[in-house]
Amino acid sequence: MNLDGVIKKATQQNKAKVAIAAAEDYEVLEAVSLAVEHRLASFLLYGSEKGIYELIDRNFPQLIGHEDIAIIHAESNDEAAKLAVLAVGSGNAHVLMKGNIPTAKLLKTVLKKEYGLRTGKVLSHVAAFEVPAFDRLIFVSDAAMNIEPDVEQKAHIINNSVQIARATGIELPKVAVLAAVEVINPTMKATLDAAALTQMNNRGQIKNCLVDGPLALDNAISLEAAEHKGIHSEVAGQADILLVPTIETGNSLYKSLIYFAKAKVAAVIAGAKVPIVLTSRADSAENKLYSLALAICSSN
Repeated sequence: MNLDGVIKKATQQNKAKVAIAAAEDYEVLEAVSLAVEHRLASFLLYGSEKGIYELIDRNFPQLIGHEDIAIIHAESNDEAAKLAVLAVGSGNAHVLMKGNIPTAKLLKTVLKKEYGLRTGKVLSHVAAFEVPAFDRLIFVSDAAMNIEPDVEQKAHIINNSVQIARATGIELPKVAVLAAVEVINPTMKATLDAAALTQMNNRGQIKNCLVDGPLALDNAISLEAAEHKGIHSEVAGQADILLVPTIETGNSLYKSLIYFAKAKVAAVIAGAKVPIVLTSRADSAENKLYSLALAICSSN
């Protein structure tokens, strides 16, 4: 499976509806245009009606009057966020997407109990990378939400990542819990957490996946490296999901894959009632399309 395969899988499912908060943004509407072209979803665009129409008229005239586009006026970003969140909370939409609104403001609205998106789970960022020369998608979590998660939070992050990976067709994802070394060192918290998470998986506390750690990055993704160090497990060298110990590690790995390895990426926030797409202005239009497709696959 590659990211084009994720798009294909998304188009084969029941047509999803995406609610976008503060949709008056060129990059967001560019992603919408591509998604409509691929028949991925229909969209509820919340925000300044005038601003949205002006951007569409000037840049995406093919969207004017399109059956898959509905524009709903909101007086402010706060109102746009509220309306978009209520749309998914009520089941009128299946995916939430961030538009021209601060991430913190949108997530604050998501976390309001009365809007119906909270599940009691930890919210976490899950990224699927298509890396040149690799024959599978590599998932990385958490690169954007949880700063220094404890063992319980890491278990939630694994569960979120597994749910996303399984939505792409990986029946039993292999999870590598990353650390700097492959042995348990009492002075290195990441190795202790990795050992605990591996045991939780062995005892059925973390399900629908195989977990192993601590593993250094090379031993997680390269069979040759794992064999050279004498590491033999069902995960070593074959990991689908890389669980990072802290946000610094995740952020650096995420950006290294994009800028050094020229990887393509799709990313969502998991753990809420519906997947959330938080696109960045630095993301290419292609990567935004992939993120929408990943969210749509995960919404069913």
